[in-house]
Amino acid sequence: MSFSEILYQEEGPIGTITINRPDNGNMFTETMCHEIRDCIEAIRRETRTRVVVLTGAGDKFFCIGGQKDGMEKTKLYAGVLPTLEMYEAIDKLQKPVIASVNGFAVGGGNVLQMVCDVTIAKESAIFRQVGPMMGSFDAGYGTWYLEDLVGKKRAKEIWYANPKMSASEAKEIGLINRVVPDEQLAEKTREFALEIADRGAFALASIKAAFNARHGGVGGLSRVSHDLLLSQYLGTEEHRELNKSFNERAKPDPSKFGQ
Repeated sequence: MSFSEILYQEEGPIGTITINRPDNGNMFTETMCHEIRDCIEAIRRETRTRVVVLTGAGDKFFCIGGQKDGMEKTKLYAGVLPTLEMYEAIDKLQKPVIASVNGFAVGGGNVLQMVCDVTIAKESAIFRQVGPMMGSFDAGYGTWYLEDLVGKKRAKEIWYANPKMSASEAKEIGLINRVVPDEQLAEKTREFALEIADRGAFALASIKAAFNARHGGVGGLSRVSHDLLLSQYLGTEEHRELNKSFNERAKPDPSKFGQ
């Protein structure tokens, strides 16, 4: 797959998406959000990749939020940065996504790592929400996911006071999972990804869907039900018997139910 603002590479069961705008803090753009969404959609349709890693180019920035340069000057959809499409794609992907934080994760960049399933960061990484300091906010994924991770009181403090957090502080409060020496981030991220890739793919997909169903409303519940229907029920004797009897306009054999 070829993109203009991200890089994508497969190595065995691991697919790595790299935000490739290091000279601009790896900031979101309209193009980048759509490219991450499209890349994840392509990954969803293949079985080679078991785990996805999301990281930033360079050694200073994971991502420091978004910019709207070049977008239409309108309050309608054409003028809205499509970050939600990117977050939703990560959430709905049936494969685990690891955020490998290689530097500053600020604003939307911090929300991006929160939306990922797990996060590993280098020791010098910095985490921060700055919305109210700069006339912005993320009252959706940015509040809900943060509350889930660190608790309501601490989440409010982070959003109200905008403290700058080191990787060790972020791990201590539950914002991220692991912290590693700077020079070992790529190596430790791959070890982490391979560890997860050794687990059952269907089991992991089911667990991720169950977590998402908690806060995904009808969409989250539908994902659990839909995947269970397609991967399990449609292969049962019950399904085959009911389908056969319906097509033949005959009474089904109840002895086949539950098999």
